Amino acid sequence: MENHTTVTEFVLLGFKDHPDLQCLLFVVFLLIYVITVVGNLGMILLIKIDSHLHTPMYFFLSNLSLVDLCYSSVIAPNMLVNFWIENPLISFNGCATQFFFFGSFAGIEGFLLAVVAYDRYVAICKPLLYTVMMTPHLNVLLVLATYLAGFINAAIHTGFTFQLSFCHSNVLNHFFCDTPPLLKLSCSDTHINEIVIFAFASFNELSCLLTILISYLYILTAILRIRSAEGRHKAFSTCASHLTAVTIFFGTILFMYLRPSSSYSMDQDKVVSVFYTVVIPMLNPLIYSLRNKEVKASVGKLFKTTCFGG
Repeated sequence: MENHTTVTEFVLLGFKDHPDLQCLLFVVFLLIYVITVVGNLGMILLIKIDSHLHTPMYFFLSNLSLVDLCYSSVIAPNMLVNFWIENPLISFNGCATQFFFFGSFAGIEGFLLAVVAYDRYVAICKPLLYTVMMTPHLNVLLVLATYLAGFINAAIHTGFTFQLSFCHSNVLNHFFCDTPPLLKLSCSDTHINEIVIFAFASFNELSCLLTILISYLYILTAILRIRSAEGRHKAFSTCASHLTAVTIFFGTILFMYLRPSSSYSMDQDKVVSVFYTVVIPMLNPLIYSLRNKEVKASVGKLFKTTCFGG
């Protein structure tokens, strides 16, 4: 029987094709990752400490921060180390592990964005029923469902991808183990993989986007009924921030995975990948939380208590 996994390790080319930018890119990505860690950990701790933030929305946002921290950490530390390694290698099993966990957390992120949209729909459209509908038990179940769906989806993708044969080259023109460069490197027929990826990505992304779209159509209708200009502005501001993040995240995901492999451009894909692997996890704490008056008040109160003792 032919051995379908003759490659035992991969070379991650990363940004080696731009040697003059290595130091600059390292400093920029290191700064972004530090901000990501501080921002997301800070948000998780703030929500944990301040009882005023113990609401369904902030419960979902704390999980979003956790997922952002995890899926950035799956990629960024290894990418930063590889800037200083002449021939950066990752084992076959290591590549599969990175692929699985990145796919898991990216999938969970998408499902959580849909849950946040639903939470906002209930809060704005059915405010009197909010605490009745969004019970702690339901909130936990919704979050567990997003994690379960993310891990199952990633397991299927990982299984289909790493049963392929990689027998020509082991050089991945990317900074992490992702679907497009792996399919491009395989010497097997990847037709089935492309169908599976397209089917699952279409179902997952479109179901999330449909949930978000329907939620916001109801939210928009409710906002237009608000008589107070200040109330409308506050609601629109919250929705605009969420929709901005949704557009960036789902836009890059749809661009990356819902197209035939013949149209892949590795250099272009690396630039796009930077946005959803490095930049978006940094932006989410700002987009969802730090622009929120309740969070600002909580930070101010914590700072005052810490620095001035009350």
